[in-house]
Amino acid sequence: MGALQSYLNDTTNPLDLIERLAERRDWSVDRTNDCEVTMVMGGGWSDLYVSLNWRDDLESLLVACTYDMKVPPARKDEVGRLLSLINGQLFHGHFDMWHGDGSIVFRNNLVLAGGAVANDAQCETLIRLGIESCERYYPAVQYVCWAGQSADAALESSLLETMGEA
Repeated sequence: MGALQSYLNDTTNPLDLIERLAERRDWSVDRTNDCEVTMVMGGGWSDLYVSLNWRDDLESLLVACTYDMKVPPARKDEVGRLLSLINGQLFHGHFDMWHGDGSIVFRNNLVLAGGAVANDAQCETLIRLGIESCERYYPAVQYVCWAGQSADAALESSLLETMGEA
């Protein structure tokens, strides 16, 4: 029974699938342990750090995407307000700010309760949603952090959709 349990654990850990996806997409991936994979993805505004964690006890795959920036202490309250406004716009996942160091993180998860097995499309979508959300709202965060603008003005500017090409 030990060999069967080991086989089932190996085939149901979605991080194995993530590693194969990363290899096919030529993403740089680091398997830090059986429960975590990390990647650095080049974004349009900055590099994004992506961490995927598998929790056997919760049968859940968590993705966390962070920017390479810290919110200045004087702007933490307004950025917190911005993140609350952004979260009201999101259908999947949410943004948090770690008050200790001012890091901003987008988090989402895929629940695979009851022994469900993740597939390529689910894992790729989980990663894509994190990256797209971070990319979309990066200018708004910058607007509040470095331009000293309000959360409302920043969110309004980030929701402008461009048409065509210049």
